[in-house]
Amino acid sequence: MSTRRHFLHTALGFAALPHLTQAAAPASIGLGFSLYGMKTLSLGEALKTCAEIGYANVELALNAGFPTEPKVFTAEARKEAVRQLAALKLDLPCLMVNISLTVDDKTHAQALQTIRDAAQVARDMNAAQPPIIETVCGGKPATWEQQKAGMVEKLHAWAETAEKEKTTVAIKAHVGSAVNSPERLLWLLDQVKSPAIQVTYDYSHFELQGIDMEESMKLLLPRTKFIHVKDAAGDAAKFQFLLPGEGRTDYVKYFTLLKQHGYHGPAVVEVSGQIFSKPGYDPVAAARKSYTALAGALAKVG
Repeated sequence: MSTRRHFLHTALGFAALPHLTQAAAPASIGLGFSLYGMKTLSLGEALKTCAEIGYANVELALNAGFPTEPKVFTAEARKEAVRQLAALKLDLPCLMVNISLTVDDKTHAQALQTIRDAAQVARDMNAAQPPIIETVCGGKPATWEQQKAGMVEKLHAWAETAEKEKTTVAIKAHVGSAVNSPERLLWLLDQVKSPAIQVTYDYSHFELQGIDMEESMKLLLPRTKFIHVKDAAGDAAKFQFLLPGEGRTDYVKYFTLLKQHGYHGPAVVEVSGQIFSKPGYDPVAAARKSYTALAGALAKVG
């Protein structure tokens, strides 16, 4: 165990959390890294890298082309991943999928199968406390009024599927999607009223729109089961996502507010495709830089 990892797990007292909804979870925030930002690494290499840097948990990306895409993530590979996670003392709170509420019927049916496949991966990785599933919602901000009724209908189907699979789907507001604000996100949840549909909180999408950090947390954290962390520059019309620490976000304030609002769970770095698709992107360097920025802020809060 690295010196930094030991410091953050003992001096600050935030241990890795096996599941966000665990009743006896300690009042802590654990830093994580989404393997969405490590597509070019093998799963084994990615997990080892995250543990060595000091992260407490990881998110697997089940999207097409990733090592953990369900159709290529074999039963044997899943068993080996479980073994390695345990050996490295890494927790797995969430699985990323790429589905949308603004698609045609054929694609919607595929999305329901994606939820089933992800739920099976979740059970294979941790039958006792399966990781939840997180996704965005699709569409464009300007099409909200035209699409929201259809989105509710499809979200009902997501909820029914998730309930049958005994899983949770946490949906995220995105600056470029039809669901781009806390109010729209909560409206959707209120129409469906299913415990299987919850929130992924990602402040970067609100910061780009000038939405107050504390207000967004006040609205969403009661329904939040997972957090993504990244920075951003620009505004809603033209934006660039950045690594944590490269933008305007005050992470001392951020972690202070999370604690004040009683959030217990992982805060997981999401490296945007805007970053990892650029030539010369180094996933290890990105993970290290992000950890340094966030761990330093969390240490000040602690």
